[in-house]
Amino acid sequence: MTIEVTARAREWLHRKGDVATVRLSPRYGCCGGGADIVVAEARRPDEPSIYTKIETGKVVLYVEPTLVDETLILDVEGFLGFRSLFVDGASPTRFKESK
Repeated sequence: MTIEVTARAREWLHRKGDVATVRLSPRYGCCGGGADIVVAEARRPDEPSIYTKIETGKVVLYVEPTLVDETLILDVEGFLGFRSLFVDGASPTRFKESK
């Protein structure tokens, strides 16, 4: 597993409590299709016990177990004080048939 947290993201997360959740978020298309997109949020998950907890320096990451073997980069983007986390390095995946 490789999850890199950039210096910009570390600085931003420090102001937000030094914690982030990296998880899959379902997105639906207009014609019935769907994909899971990897998202990052500057918060502790509602159910931390189902995530893999990773401490990298002062930052604590809660990573969805299906993403543990992915190579991901956590960074920050935005302008004029409106910034948000994003994850690079992960491709959208199609929904599993069981969903």
